[in-house]
Amino acid sequence: MTVTLRLAQNPDADALLSRSPLAALIGMLLDQQVPMEWAFTGPYTLLRRLGGDDLDAHRIAGFDPEEFAALLSEKPAVHRYPGSMAKRVQQLCQYLDEHYGGDAEAVWRDAGTGAELLARLVELPGFGKQKAQIFLALLGKQLGVRPKGWREAAGPYGEPHSHRSVADITGPESLDKVRAYKQEAKRAAKAEQQAEA
Repeated sequence: MTVTLRLAQNPDADALLSRSPLAALIGMLLDQQVPMEWAFTGPYTLLRRLGGDDLDAHRIAGFDPEEFAALLSEKPAVHRYPGSMAKRVQQLCQYLDEHYGGDAEAVWRDAGTGAELLARLVELPGFGKQKAQIFLALLGKQLGVRPKGWREAAGPYGEPHSHRSVADITGPESLDKVRAYKQEAKRAAKAEQQAEA
């Protein structure tokens, strides 16, 4: 099953995310404090600077940290905070190299249950529970990775026909729906804070 993710809204970046499990994990890691498209274009930008056909966890893990941070900082920067995110990307790749032989897909390939897969994702550097649940929902909804109980393990992000996160984005229209959901959630949270004050 060949699936084309549309998270970067850029054909080349989305093609990389679709074929490279490591690129998808790095994009998810970068998806904070920047627009989603910027985060998910990051792996493609990184690949172009590193050269080669695909991202390699072992190679990234072994990079000199200062040189790697400089790579992410070149204009256009891979992230709003390229130095700290360079460190996180390297930590993720070092973990994958050490625990999964550098094979990002091994994180989910043989997971027997959704709970087991969620536990594996939460163990990844830079992945808290919410990020892990969103990525689990992305795997289940768009990439056909559906171990028993995956929707339950993904929490609200696993709900069908919802527009809560990147797991639900399949094009510009669904992107707009997810943005609207997030804006409404922020407004509600702000109103709640003001009510408590």
